[in-house]
Amino acid sequence: MPLEGRRAFGARVAELRRQRDLTQSELAAAIGRTASWVSQVERGIQPVNRLDVLRLLAEGLGVPLQVLQPEAPGAARPDMGVTDEALLNDLDQARLVISGHSALDVVLEPREDFRADLLHELRDEVERVWRLAHGDQFAELGKALGTLLPRLERAARTAPGEFRPEIHRLLARSYQALSAAFVRQDEADAAWLAADRAIRAAELAGDRLGVFVGVFRLVHAFVRLKRLDQAEHAAATALNTLARHAEAASTPVEELSVVGSLHLALASVHARAGERSAVREQIDRARNVAARMGVDRNDFNLEFGPTNVEVQAVSTAVDLGDAGEALDTAKDLDIGAMSVERQARLLMDLGRAHLQRRQFGDALACLLRAEEIAPDLVRSHIAARGAIRELMLMGGRSASPELRGLAERADAMG
Repeated sequence: MPLEGRRAFGARVAELRRQRDLTQSELAAAIGRTASWVSQVERGIQPVNRLDVLRLLAEGLGVPLQVLQPEAPGAARPDMGVTDEALLNDLDQARLVISGHSALDVVLEPREDFRADLLHELRDEVERVWRLAHGDQFAELGKALGTLLPRLERAARTAPGEFRPEIHRLLARSYQALSAAFVRQDEADAAWLAADRAIRAAELAGDRLGVFVGVFRLVHAFVRLKRLDQAEHAAATALNTLARHAEAASTPVEELSVVGSLHLALASVHARAGERSAVREQIDRARNVAARMGVDRNDFNLEFGPTNVEVQAVSTAVDLGDAGEALDTAKDLDIGAMSVERQARLLMDLGRAHLQRRQFGDALACLLRAEEIAPDLVRSHIAARGAIRELMLMGGRSASPELRGLAERADAMG
């Protein structure tokens, strides 16, 4: 829905709410949302695209759905139990899937209807999920996981015993992808749940390193929730456990990828807490691990290696307000082989660094380039949207059409 449409819809919600003599808090309580969410809907900031949410809002306002949104579709898809309205840039369908148990019928009536040839198909689907995750294709990712996760959960309960470890491993990787995507879309509570399920599935698979990868995803969920004590505890505990194994010269490179990624996660925690010396210690440790590997890899879809360490060094420097250090670190960095998501993350961080130095033109150029390659990520990333709002504030009435367009697309007008 374009900005004008969202504003018109929000004005309609506000008018209907006032007609019922409800405050924003009272309406929010009636529909199980927050007052902030209602406020953002009424101001046209928060889009309401799903039919189930529209119906809930209509019920809270005490009006028929057609009064609230005349053009809303009238029926749900019976095959999927979801609306005809397509997912836009979010993961609502996947969120619904993890809101309950995906294989209740099998739990109630155990059966064995697993086909061995299904395993190859499931492997391909999990690979596709990660391509979508690295490619910033959140709408497609949500649809894919919305069907894949129930299939995997069912297979994990119906397959003969010899197939179950691999199915649990595939399930762990799928939940890891979902957790990573939820973090990027600022759905940290859902990311926490997905990471926890990934940890459990990896343990059932006997995938010891997969358990630690799940903890890595959990750390990032805690960071987004601003629960830095929990994030630090999870990362430090995992690192202390792995450290005894990772010092040996014979340590498998896959294990080094996990260790290095956890150091970077802990660096991010310390950066959010403003602890410079602790950040530099963790970045240095990650650099040492990356030097032992010598090349960039993508074990467990972590993209860990020498390049990713420097990308993270840029990010933590920006978080600490050290814009000059961030720009110097990025000066000769070649990220052409990295995923779209990592390239966009670096560009967003460089935009923030230029903004800290009041280099507004360079900041806008970086943010526009990031949007060009990963639009969903830029429009959902809190720090990027904050930078765009600040650019708009600085530009005022003289803000360029390019900046105004970016701010509108990112719902960052003010």
